[in-house]
Amino acid sequence: MKTVLTVNGGSSSLKCALFAQDKSGLKGLFTLKLSNILGNARCKIINGGGELIENGDLDLSAAFRDNRHQAALQHVLTWIGKNVPKSELIAFGHRVVHGGDQFSSPMRVNSQLLMALEQYVPLAPLHQPYNLKLIRACQILEPSLPQIACFDTMFHVGQPKMERSYAIPRRFTEDGVHRYGFHGLSYEYIQRQLTQLDSGNLNTVICHLGAGASMCAVKAGRSIASSMGFTAVDGLPMGSRCGNIDPGVLIYLARHYNMDLDALETLINKESGLLGVSGISSDMQELHQADHPHAEEAIDMFAYRIALEAGRLTAALEGLQQLVFTGGIGENDANLRQRVLDRCGWLGIEIDKKANDRGAPVISTQNSTIVVRVIPTDEEAMIATHVEEELRA
Repeated sequence: MKTVLTVNGGSSSLKCALFAQDKSGLKGLFTLKLSNILGNARCKIINGGGELIENGDLDLSAAFRDNRHQAALQHVLTWIGKNVPKSELIAFGHRVVHGGDQFSSPMRVNSQLLMALEQYVPLAPLHQPYNLKLIRACQILEPSLPQIACFDTMFHVGQPKMERSYAIPRRFTEDGVHRYGFHGLSYEYIQRQLTQLDSGNLNTVICHLGAGASMCAVKAGRSIASSMGFTAVDGLPMGSRCGNIDPGVLIYLARHYNMDLDALETLINKESGLLGVSGISSDMQELHQADHPHAEEAIDMFAYRIALEAGRLTAALEGLQQLVFTGGIGENDANLRQRVLDRCGWLGIEIDKKANDRGAPVISTQNSTIVVRVIPTDEEAMIATHVEEELRA
Protein backbone atom coordinates (compact mmCIF):
# COMPACT_ATOMS: atom_id res chain seq x y z
CA MET A 1 0.00 0.00 0.00
CA LYS A 2 1.66 3.19 -1.18
CA THR A 3 1.23 6.11 1.19
CA VAL A 4 1.93 9.85 1.45
CA LEU A 5 2.66 11.63 4.73
CA THR A 6 1.77 15.30 5.11
CA VAL A 7 3.80 17.38 7.56
CA ASN A 8 2.56 20.62 9.13
CA GLY A 9 4.63 22.05 11.95
CA GLY A 10 4.48 25.03 14.30
CA SER A 11 6.83 26.30 16.96
CA SER A 12 5.81 23.58 19.44
CA SER A 13 3.45 21.36 17.47
CA LEU A 14 3.40 18.83 14.67
CA LYS A 15 0.42 17.60 12.70
CA CYS A 16 0.89 14.72 10.28
CA ALA A 17 -1.65 12.84 8.17
CA LEU A 18 -1.16 9.54 6.38
CA PHE A 19 -2.95 8.99 3.07
CA ALA A 20 -3.15 5.82 1.01
CA GLN A 21 -3.29 5.79 -2.77
CA ASP A 22 -6.03 3.67 -4.33
CA LYS A 23 -7.95 3.54 -7.59
CA SER A 24 -10.58 6.01 -6.40
CA GLY A 25 -8.01 8.55 -5.21
CA LEU A 26 -6.46 9.37 -1.86
CA LYS A 27 -7.85 7.85 1.32
CA GLY A 28 -7.09 9.34 4.72
CA LEU A 29 -5.85 6.67 7.13
CA PHE A 30 -4.63 8.46 10.26
CA THR A 31 -3.99 11.94 11.61
CA LEU A 32 -1.34 12.33 14.32
CA LYS A 33 -1.36 15.57 16.34
CA LEU A 34 1.61 16.19 18.61
CA SER A 35 1.35 19.21 20.91
CA ASN A 36 3.70 21.01 23.33
CA ILE A 37 6.67 19.14 21.90
CA LEU A 38 9.13 21.52 23.59
CA GLY A 39 7.64 20.70 27.00
CA ASN A 40 5.37 17.94 28.30
CA ALA A 41 4.45 16.57 24.89
CA ARG A 42 1.17 14.88 24.07
CA CYS A 43 0.10 12.79 21.10
CA LYS A 44 -3.43 12.41 19.77
CA ILE A 45 -4.16 9.95 16.95
CA ILE A 46 -7.40 9.87 14.95
CA ASN A 47 -8.29 7.28 12.34
CA GLY A 48 -9.80 7.94 8.93
CA GLY A 49 -13.30 7.59 10.35
CA GLY A 50 -12.73 10.39 12.85
CA GLU A 51 -12.38 8.03 15.82
CA LEU A 52 -9.88 8.94 18.55
CA ILE A 53 -7.68 5.87 19.01
CA GLU A 54 -4.83 7.27 21.12
CA ASN A 55 -4.50 10.30 23.38
CA GLY A 56 -1.71 10.49 25.92
CA ASP A 57 1.64 11.82 27.05
CA LEU A 58 4.71 11.50 24.86
CA ASP A 59 8.21 11.51 26.30
CA LEU A 60 10.57 13.45 24.03
CA SER A 61 12.90 14.50 26.85
CA ALA A 62 15.80 12.42 25.52
CA ALA A 63 16.11 14.85 22.60
CA PHE A 64 17.72 18.26 22.95
CA ARG A 65 15.29 21.16 22.58
CA ASP A 66 16.55 22.03 19.09
CA ASN A 67 15.99 18.42 17.99
CA ARG A 68 12.47 18.00 19.33
CA HIS A 69 10.79 18.47 15.93
CA GLN A 70 12.91 15.69 14.47
CA ALA A 71 12.21 13.49 17.48
CA ALA A 72 8.48 14.14 17.09
CA LEU A 73 8.65 13.22 13.40
CA GLN A 74 10.62 10.09 14.25
CA HIS A 75 7.84 9.11 16.66
CA VAL A 76 5.29 9.49 13.85
CA LEU A 77 7.32 7.34 11.47
CA THR A 78 7.92 4.69 14.13
CA TRP A 79 4.21 4.58 14.95
CA ILE A 80 3.32 4.16 11.27
CA GLY A 81 5.89 1.39 10.86
CA LYS A 82 4.45 -0.49 13.85
CA ASN A 83 0.73 0.11 13.29
CA VAL A 84 0.47 0.31 9.51
CA PRO A 85 2.92 -2.40 8.49
CA LYS A 86 1.66 -2.55 4.91
CA SER A 87 2.45 1.16 4.42
CA GLU A 88 5.05 1.93 1.78
CA LEU A 89 5.81 5.60 2.25
CA ILE A 90 6.59 7.18 -1.14
CA ALA A 91 6.74 10.93 -0.40
CA PHE A 92 6.36 13.73 2.13
CA GLY A 93 4.14 16.75 1.55
CA HIS A 94 4.90 19.90 3.54
CA ARG A 95 2.85 22.94 4.38
CA VAL A 96 5.21 25.90 4.06
CA VAL A 97 3.63 29.15 5.17
CA HIS A 98 5.53 31.59 2.97
CA GLY A 99 6.56 31.14 -0.65
CA GLY A 100 6.62 34.83 -1.61
CA ASP A 101 6.06 35.72 -5.23
CA GLN A 102 8.55 33.12 -6.43
CA PHE A 103 6.44 30.04 -5.84
CA SER A 104 2.91 29.95 -7.22
CA SER A 105 2.71 26.15 -7.34
CA PRO A 106 4.02 23.18 -5.32
CA MET A 107 7.76 22.54 -5.65
CA ARG A 108 10.04 19.55 -5.16
CA VAL A 109 12.45 20.23 -2.34
CA ASN A 110 16.13 20.70 -3.12
CA SER A 111 18.95 22.75 -1.62
CA GLN A 112 18.20 25.76 -3.85
CA LEU A 113 14.56 25.80 -2.73
CA LEU A 114 15.54 25.66 0.93
CA MET A 115 17.91 28.59 0.48
CA ALA A 116 15.19 30.61 -1.24
CA LEU A 117 12.67 29.88 1.51
CA GLU A 118 15.03 30.97 4.27
CA GLN A 119 14.60 34.59 3.18
CA TYR A 120 10.93 34.47 4.23
CA VAL A 121 11.63 33.45 7.84
CA PRO A 122 11.35 37.08 9.10
CA LEU A 123 7.93 37.37 7.46
CA ALA A 124 6.48 34.28 9.17
CA PRO A 125 8.54 33.76 12.34
CA LEU A 126 5.91 31.57 14.05
CA HIS A 127 5.88 28.96 11.30
CA GLN A 128 8.50 29.25 8.56
CA PRO A 129 11.55 28.23 10.65
CA TYR A 130 9.77 25.09 11.81
CA ASN A 131 8.46 24.25 8.34
CA LEU A 132 12.07 24.27 7.12
CA LYS A 133 13.32 22.40 10.19
CA LEU A 134 10.89 19.57 9.46
CA ILE A 135 11.94 19.40 5.82
CA ARG A 136 15.52 18.93 6.97
CA ALA A 137 14.38 16.33 9.51
CA CYS A 138 12.76 14.35 6.69
CA GLN A 139 15.99 14.55 4.73
CA ILE A 140 17.82 13.01 7.69
CA LEU A 141 15.26 10.35 8.56
CA GLU A 142 14.21 9.33 5.02
CA PRO A 143 16.83 10.78 2.65
CA SER A 144 15.67 8.78 -0.38
CA LEU A 145 12.07 10.00 -0.39
CA PRO A 146 10.93 13.00 -2.45
CA GLN A 147 9.49 15.99 -0.60
CA ILE A 148 6.93 18.41 -2.03
CA ALA A 149 6.58 21.89 -0.54
CA CYS A 150 3.09 23.44 -0.76
CA PHE A 151 2.81 27.14 0.05
CA ASP A 152 0.08 28.98 1.94
CA THR A 153 0.76 32.04 -0.21
CA MET A 154 0.47 30.42 -3.63
CA PHE A 155 -3.34 30.67 -3.93
CA HIS A 156 -3.03 34.47 -3.71
CA VAL A 157 -0.28 34.95 -6.30
CA GLY A 158 -1.77 36.95 -9.16
CA GLN A 159 -4.01 39.20 -7.08
CA PRO A 160 -4.49 42.66 -8.61
CA LYS A 161 -1.59 45.05 -8.02
CA MET A 162 -3.99 47.52 -6.42
CA GLU A 163 -4.79 44.95 -3.72
CA ARG A 164 -1.19 43.86 -3.19
CA SER A 165 0.52 47.22 -2.91
CA TYR A 166 0.95 49.47 0.12
CA ALA A 167 1.10 53.27 -0.26
CA ILE A 168 4.82 53.37 0.47
CA PRO A 169 7.78 54.46 -1.69
CA ARG A 170 7.91 52.32 -4.81
CA ARG A 171 11.44 51.06 -4.13
CA PHE A 172 10.17 49.09 -1.13
CA THR A 173 7.25 47.64 -3.05
CA GLU A 174 9.59 46.53 -5.83
CA ASP A 175 11.77 44.89 -3.19
CA GLY A 176 8.85 42.68 -2.10
CA VAL A 177 7.25 44.73 0.66
CA HIS A 178 3.59 44.18 -0.23
CA ARG A 179 0.59 42.05 0.70
CA TYR A 180 0.91 38.29 0.23
CA GLY A 181 -2.05 36.62 1.95
CA PHE A 182 -2.01 33.26 3.72
CA HIS A 183 -4.18 30.20 4.52
CA GLY A 184 -4.07 29.52 0.79
CA LEU A 185 -4.14 25.73 1.11
CA SER A 186 -7.39 25.96 3.05
CA TYR A 187 -8.89 28.38 0.51
CA GLU A 188 -7.85 26.17 -2.38
CA TYR A 189 -9.46 23.15 -0.75
CA ILE A 190 -12.70 25.05 -0.15
CA GLN A 191 -12.69 26.37 -3.71
CA ARG A 192 -12.40 22.82 -5.05
CA GLN A 193 -15.34 21.78 -2.85
CA LEU A 194 -17.38 24.70 -4.18
CA THR A 195 -16.57 23.69 -7.75
CA GLN A 196 -17.95 20.21 -7.01
CA LEU A 197 -21.12 21.90 -5.72
CA ASP A 198 -21.42 23.88 -9.00
CA SER A 199 -20.94 27.17 -7.15
CA GLY A 200 -17.25 27.66 -7.81
CA ASN A 201 -17.79 30.66 -10.09
CA LEU A 202 -19.87 32.71 -7.65
CA ASN A 203 -18.46 35.85 -6.06
CA THR A 204 -17.43 34.32 -2.74
CA VAL A 205 -15.98 35.39 0.59
CA ILE A 206 -14.38 32.52 2.52
CA CYS A 207 -13.87 32.97 6.27
CA HIS A 208 -11.10 30.74 7.63
CA LEU A 209 -11.63 31.18 11.35
CA GLY A 210 -9.43 29.51 13.96
CA ALA A 211 -6.50 30.36 16.20
CA GLY A 212 -5.16 31.89 13.01
CA ALA A 213 -7.93 33.68 11.13
CA SER A 214 -8.28 35.33 7.75
CA MET A 215 -10.75 35.97 4.95
CA CYS A 216 -10.45 35.80 1.18
CA ALA A 217 -12.46 37.17 -1.73
CA VAL A 218 -12.67 34.69 -4.62
CA LYS A 219 -13.93 35.70 -8.08
CA ALA A 220 -14.26 33.12 -10.87
CA GLY A 221 -12.26 30.70 -8.73
CA ARG A 222 -9.31 33.02 -8.12
CA SER A 223 -8.21 35.00 -5.07
CA ILE A 224 -8.53 38.73 -5.72
CA ALA A 225 -8.21 40.07 -2.14
CA SER A 226 -7.47 38.78 1.35
CA SER A 227 -7.34 40.08 4.90
CA MET A 228 -3.76 39.05 5.71
CA GLY A 229 -0.95 41.15 4.31
CA PHE A 230 2.85 41.23 4.35
CA THR A 231 2.81 38.86 7.32
CA ALA A 232 0.25 36.56 8.91
CA VAL A 233 -0.35 39.11 11.69
CA ASP A 234 -2.46 41.49 9.60
CA GLY A 235 -6.23 41.49 9.20
CA LEU A 236 -8.55 39.93 11.76
CA PRO A 237 -7.66 39.65 15.44
CA MET A 238 -6.76 36.01 16.13
CA GLY A 239 -6.05 33.74 19.07
CA SER A 240 -2.97 35.67 20.17
CA ARG A 241 -2.22 37.88 17.14
CA CYS A 242 -3.49 41.46 17.10
CA GLY A 243 -4.57 41.72 13.48
CA ASN A 244 -4.88 45.11 11.83
CA ILE A 245 -3.26 47.86 13.93
CA ASP A 246 -2.20 51.45 13.33
CA PRO A 247 1.60 51.32 12.91
CA GLY A 248 1.72 54.50 14.95
CA VAL A 249 0.69 52.41 17.97
CA LEU A 250 3.89 50.39 17.66
CA ILE A 251 5.98 53.55 17.38
CA TYR A 252 4.24 54.91 20.46
CA LEU A 253 4.86 51.70 22.43
CA ALA A 254 8.52 51.71 21.43
CA ARG A 255 9.02 55.32 22.53
CA HIS A 256 6.85 55.49 25.64
CA TYR A 257 7.15 51.94 26.99
CA ASN A 258 10.75 51.38 25.85
CA MET A 259 9.77 48.26 23.92
CA ASP A 260 12.39 46.97 21.51
CA LEU A 261 11.63 45.07 18.28
CA ASP A 262 11.66 41.66 19.97
CA ALA A 263 9.18 42.85 22.60
CA LEU A 264 6.89 44.32 19.93
CA GLU A 265 7.07 41.11 17.90
CA THR A 266 6.09 39.09 20.96
CA LEU A 267 3.27 41.52 21.74
CA ILE A 268 1.62 41.38 18.33
CA ASN A 269 2.13 37.63 17.79
CA LYS A 270 1.72 36.02 21.20
CA GLU A 271 0.06 38.42 23.67
CA SER A 272 -2.73 40.07 21.70
CA GLY A 273 -5.92 39.03 19.88
CA LEU A 274 -8.51 37.08 21.88
CA LEU A 275 -5.93 36.46 24.60
CA GLY A 276 -4.97 40.11 24.95
CA VAL A 277 -8.50 41.52 24.94
CA SER A 278 -9.97 38.90 27.27
CA GLY A 279 -6.97 38.46 29.55
CA ILE A 280 -8.24 34.90 29.91
CA SER A 281 -7.49 32.68 26.93
CA SER A 282 -6.78 32.51 23.21
CA ASP A 283 -9.24 29.62 22.92
CA MET A 284 -12.72 30.56 21.73
CA GLN A 285 -14.42 27.67 23.52
CA GLU A 286 -12.89 28.73 26.84
CA LEU A 287 -14.04 32.31 26.26
CA HIS A 288 -17.63 31.19 25.68
CA GLN A 289 -17.50 29.30 28.98
CA ALA A 290 -15.80 32.08 30.94
CA ASP A 291 -18.91 34.19 31.67
CA HIS A 292 -16.76 37.30 32.01
CA PRO A 293 -17.30 40.72 30.38
CA HIS A 294 -13.78 40.79 28.96
CA ALA A 295 -14.32 37.40 27.33
CA GLU A 296 -17.59 38.67 25.86
CA GLU A 297 -15.82 41.76 24.56
CA ALA A 298 -13.15 39.64 22.84
CA ILE A 299 -15.76 37.44 21.14
CA ASP A 300 -17.83 40.40 20.00
CA MET A 301 -14.77 42.26 18.71
CA PHE A 302 -13.82 39.19 16.66
CA ALA A 303 -17.32 39.00 15.15
CA TYR A 304 -17.37 42.75 14.47
CA ARG A 305 -14.04 42.69 12.64
CA ILE A 306 -15.14 39.72 10.53
CA ALA A 307 -18.29 41.61 9.51
CA LEU A 308 -16.23 44.70 8.66
CA GLU A 309 -13.86 42.65 6.51
CA ALA A 310 -16.81 41.05 4.75
CA GLY A 311 -17.83 44.55 3.68
CA ARG A 312 -14.36 45.36 2.34
CA LEU A 313 -14.09 42.10 0.44
CA THR A 314 -17.60 42.53 -0.96
CA ALA A 315 -16.43 45.85 -2.37
CA ALA A 316 -13.40 44.16 -3.92
CA LEU A 317 -15.73 41.60 -5.55
CA GLU A 318 -18.17 44.35 -6.62
CA GLY A 319 -20.97 42.24 -5.19
CA LEU A 320 -21.29 39.13 -3.02
CA GLN A 321 -23.15 35.93 -3.91
CA GLN A 322 -21.76 33.39 -1.44
CA LEU A 323 -20.22 33.34 2.05
CA VAL A 324 -18.40 30.30 3.46
CA PHE A 325 -17.35 29.55 7.02
CA THR A 326 -14.49 27.14 7.62
CA GLY A 327 -11.68 26.48 10.11
CA GLY A 328 -12.07 25.25 13.68
CA ILE A 329 -14.18 28.20 14.84
CA GLY A 330 -15.94 28.79 11.54
CA GLU A 331 -17.07 25.15 11.30
CA ASN A 332 -18.04 24.56 14.93
CA ASP A 333 -19.11 27.83 16.58
CA ALA A 334 -22.76 28.56 15.73
CA ASN A 335 -22.84 31.45 18.20
CA LEU A 336 -19.94 33.21 16.49
CA ARG A 337 -21.45 32.65 13.04
CA GLN A 338 -24.75 34.14 14.25
CA ARG A 339 -22.99 37.21 15.68
CA VAL A 340 -21.19 37.80 12.39
CA LEU A 341 -24.26 37.30 10.21
CA ASP A 342 -26.44 39.52 12.42
CA ARG A 343 -24.10 42.33 11.39
CA CYS A 344 -24.30 41.36 7.71
CA GLY A 345 -28.05 41.61 7.25
CA TRP A 346 -27.56 44.66 5.02
CA LEU A 347 -26.10 42.29 2.42
CA GLY A 348 -29.43 40.51 2.17
CA ILE A 349 -28.33 37.52 4.25
CA GLU A 350 -31.12 35.63 6.00
CA ILE A 351 -30.15 32.77 8.31
CA ASP A 352 -31.98 29.57 9.19
CA LYS A 353 -31.27 29.48 12.94
CA LYS A 354 -31.89 25.75 13.31
CA ALA A 355 -29.61 24.96 10.38
CA ASN A 356 -26.93 27.23 11.84
CA ASP A 357 -27.23 25.64 15.29
CA ARG A 358 -26.58 22.18 13.87
CA GLY A 359 -23.86 23.37 11.49
CA ALA A 360 -25.69 22.33 8.33
CA PRO A 361 -23.86 22.58 4.97
CA VAL A 362 -26.16 25.50 4.02
CA ILE A 363 -27.33 27.78 6.84
CA SER A 364 -29.07 30.50 4.80
CA THR A 365 -32.78 30.43 3.98
CA GLN A 366 -34.20 30.11 0.49
CA ASN A 367 -35.12 33.81 0.66
CA SER A 368 -31.53 34.88 1.39
CA THR A 369 -29.88 36.77 -1.46
CA ILE A 370 -26.51 35.32 -0.35
CA VAL A 371 -25.85 31.60 0.01
CA VAL A 372 -24.11 30.93 3.34
CA ARG A 373 -22.29 27.63 3.69
CA VAL A 374 -20.34 25.77 6.37
CA ILE A 375 -17.63 23.58 4.81
CA PRO A 376 -14.96 21.75 6.82
CA THR A 377 -11.50 22.46 5.48
CA ASP A 378 -8.78 19.85 5.03
CA GLU A 379 -5.36 21.36 4.39
CA GLU A 380 -3.74 17.93 4.76
CA ALA A 381 -5.88 16.46 1.98
CA MET A 382 -4.99 19.44 -0.21
CA ILE A 383 -1.28 18.90 0.43
CA ALA A 384 -1.57 15.17 -0.30
CA THR A 385 -3.44 15.94 -3.52
CA HIS A 386 -0.65 18.27 -4.62
CA VAL A 387 1.95 15.61 -3.81
CA GLU A 388 0.15 13.05 -5.92
CA GLU A 389 -0.23 15.52 -8.80
CA GLU A 390 3.45 16.45 -8.60
CA LEU A 391 4.59 12.82 -8.56
CA ARG A 392 2.51 12.14 -11.68
CA ALA A 393 3.86 15.18 -13.52
